[in-house]
Amino acid sequence: MTQDAVVTKLLPQGMAEVAVARSTACGGSCGHCESCVFQSELKTPARNLVQARPGQKVVIASRSSTVFRAAALVYLVPILLLLAGYALAALAGAGEGLCIACSFLGLLLGAGLVVLSQRLRKGEAPIEFDIVSIEE
Repeated sequence: MTQDAVVTKLLPQGMAEVAVARSTACGGSCGHCESCVFQSELKTPARNLVQARPGQKVVIASRSSTVFRAAALVYLVPILLLLAGYALAALAGAGEGLCIACSFLGLLLGAGLVVLSQRLRKGEAPIEFDIVSIEE
């Protein structure tokens, strides 16, 4: 997975800090609706494989599998547990109201699992980025 970034400063051991503009779900035109109050840039360290200097626009890459695994955990697990809660209640012969309540319990359980997994992974290394090219 690649993204455009700007090198903000050089760090020791062949690393650089890069600023990546957070993208928005609506395509990034927040000047029109002003609903994206959290849109900003994210700064992260990256291995400086191409000796980029501060101020240069670069392309950074990360392992797609790591990003997809994190996205699957955050988005799919709660939805799958929501559906499983409904299905299990329906198979047990529960009424519609109880099926819906069980689906929301599944959603809450999924959200809880996401939060718990993030707390347990706090000591693990974050997603690593490499600067792979300098944009002209």
